[in-house]
Amino acid sequence: MLNAHRIEPAPDRQRSHSWSTSLKAHWHSIFATDFTTVEVWTLNGLVTCYVLTVMHLKTRLVHIAGTTPNPNARCMKQVCRNITDTEDGFMKDVSHFIVNRDTCFITMRQCREEDTNTKVVLLPPKSPDLNAYMERWFRSLKIECLNRMIFFERKSPENAVREYVEHYHAERNYQKLINHPIDPEKGVGAVAG
Repeated sequence: MLNAHRIEPAPDRQRSHSWSTSLKAHWHSIFATDFTTVEVWTLNGLVTCYVLTVMHLKTRLVHIAGTTPNPNARCMKQVCRNITDTEDGFMKDVSHFIVNRDTCFITMRQCREEDTNTKVVLLPPKSPDLNAYMERWFRSLKIECLNRMIFFERKSPENAVREYVEHYHAERNYQKLINHPIDPEKGVGAVAG
């Protein structure tokens, strides 16, 4: 059969393309998502809030999809609708979407697979290193922002994370971009003014 189709046997067969070539081909449309947590003091005591973040891997642009104390199916379905909106959704042109196997993401995975042509890529169990860009962003968020504050009520961490994302995009230097911001504000890095 191999001879009929002019395919060489496996040891002599040349690979069609490498993994890095495949990644580069789809790099513009790969997004990843994950949760991080922040502790918030409320009238009922200490509550853990979950911050859902989506990242475009090529540009490292980050979008906070939502903050909730209870990431249930209804909440995740609404978040999926918001970020995939055809008008102004953050993930409107996605070919691959990286998610972990957390049960919170089941609804989001089903929503993406049923309503779009997006390929949902599941990470293997117990492998946080495979979502390294998200993990690195969470580390920066926690070290530079969340671990330095005590939050009261749910609005305070939402405001802090929103401000940090603006700082991360427009002001923070990024080594991959030769110490330039991801999306610099007008006048950042100007010599005069």
